[in-house]
Amino acid sequence: MAKMAFGRAAAMAACLAAAVFCLAAVEPGPVPEAPSANDSAPAGPAAGDLLIASAQIQDPRFYHAVVLLVRHDNDGAFGIIVNHPLAQETVAKLLDAMGEDSTGVEGSIRVFEGGPVQPESGFLIHSAEYHRARTLSVDGKVALTASKDSLRDIGRHEGPQKFLFALGYAGWGAGQLEGEIARRDWFTIPEDPALVFDEDSDKVWDRALARRGQDL
Repeated sequence: MAKMAFGRAAAMAACLAAAVFCLAAVEPGPVPEAPSANDSAPAGPAAGDLLIASAQIQDPRFYHAVVLLVRHDNDGAFGIIVNHPLAQETVAKLLDAMGEDSTGVEGSIRVFEGGPVQPESGFLIHSAEYHRARTLSVDGKVALTASKDSLRDIGRHEGPQKFLFALGYAGWGAGQLEGEIARRDWFTIPEDPALVFDEDSDKVWDRALARRGQDL
């Protein structure tokens, strides 16, 4: 993985020092009742799908981004970019930066820019066999946990089989994502853990586009 520029590394260190694990953006309130047959669902991709940035998006925050869509409903959408790596960091250092006990912790984890919204918030994206009280199942294949204990579990070899740690998220207001998809800013494909947890992040966008071509 390429070495980060000093400014980017300093920004990451500042975010880690203030990192808050929070599901508030994903779960804004009590779990709603099951929708009735008359309730309308949002048009477009469902939670668990991947959003692929089109080549026309030149904003560096979303350039060649592949986003795991965690939630999409009539209030908007929430996702985590899974191919913008920042660093490979030891789990102990992450916990220390957050003022947490790192006793008995070992190993490292990939840290990603999850999106431009609330970069001080941390999210663990992981395979679905792992579950804690603050785990949100995305689609039965991958899940999201917003708990510092999940990092400690990884450092003690009690965590998920596959994982990545993201700072921040990508968010859209009501109808915004649908409009961007209609404008062909984003393409969509079904979620694929092989893409979400691909070690070669530089190739994920190309592979996602190739997968889309196969699905057409």
